[in-house]
Amino acid sequence: MTSRPGVYIVPTNRWYIERTVWLIAGIVLLVSTAMALLVDKWWILGVSAAGLISINVAFTGFCPVGNVLRLFGFTPMLGDTTPKRWNLYFMQTDRWYLERRIYLAVGININIASALSLAYSPWWTLFTAFVGGAMVWFAATGYCVMANALYWMGAEPRLNPETMPSGRCEECKMSPVCVGGHVKRTRGEQGELVRFIEPRVSETTS
Repeated sequence: MTSRPGVYIVPTNRWYIERTVWLIAGIVLLVSTAMALLVDKWWILGVSAAGLISINVAFTGFCPVGNVLRLFGFTPMLGDTTPKRWNLYFMQTDRWYLERRIYLAVGININIASALSLAYSPWWTLFTAFVGGAMVWFAATGYCVMANALYWMGAEPRLNPETMPSGRCEECKMSPVCVGGHVKRTRGEQGELVRFIEPRVSETTS
């Protein structure tokens, strides 16, 4: 990955499956953390369950919450285009792109924090509360601290590929891994915009 400047914000023009999943997960984290602090410490297992599901999504692409949302008419932006039995929702898992890394990082971090809150100190629940709040903020505004940290380190985003250099020109070194499915712009020798071309199949499915 190559580091880069800028701010990465995911689309918030509609409530697609991935965005809604982040909102629901954030609420689950906040409620479970509050119940663990105010009622019984074992409520933190709700956070652990959310973390395990997040890790599972990162590795397999299968998301139970996402499939329930599909039944209610929600559509994905990161859904695997390969036909699935019963029209199940699976997130794309062909590459470790930015949004997929978020699922993995969040799942690992909140599971560690949950275990530490049970084994050592309830103060670790402050971290799970922070993550829950951050996820709700992410869903509402499109901005995520972790997403931007990964973006600055060079992770390839898919929800908003136009923010990547590979979304702007074919000559860019990131073009071979551009998977946004958007129209690419080709520039002439002087840098002028000369024509639009559709991305090749190998670029959008690799």
